[in-house]
Amino acid sequence: MPKFFDKRKFDDAAGRVCKALIPVKYDHFEGKGREVAICTLGSIDLLEEISKSAVMDKIAIAGRLLSENKGIDSVIDYVSMNPELKRIVVCGKEVKGHMAGQTLLSLHKNGIDAQGRIIGAEGPYPILVSSREKVQAFRRQITIIDMTGVVDIQKIASLLIT
Repeated sequence: MPKFFDKRKFDDAAGRVCKALIPVKYDHFEGKGREVAICTLGSIDLLEEISKSAVMDKIAIAGRLLSENKGIDSVIDYVSMNPELKRIVVCGKEVKGHMAGQTLLSLHKNGIDAQGRIIGAEGPYPILVSSREKVQAFRRQITIIDMTGVVDIQKIASLLIT
């Protein structure tokens, strides 16, 4: 590969082209609950199915997570603005190449290093702009339920029965 080639810049440009050519209709839906969020990773069909179900009466938000950096920064921001939120159910199919779900789980388990890199993350750019303090508050506030790969709404909904 030529010395001047910057893979990150190339990937960012490719992401912008994909976003323009293949727009994703929805990124999240707000529910009536306050304590639980559902993250469907790259499973947009699952997100739409959840949005039309009774599950929305029990959760604060259902959303997708496509990237291992900006997307996770957005999750951290949402959690910090919603102190009643206690659990995030991570489900759906992982985003190939970005490993956003694995990265979110690593963040919760391991935190970030001094440069903002998520410790143990397998995605290509797991670097956050969120402060160390905000990340630590996120890790204290939230319990993550790992259902990565599960796309059965009934299995997901069974967790919400209290």
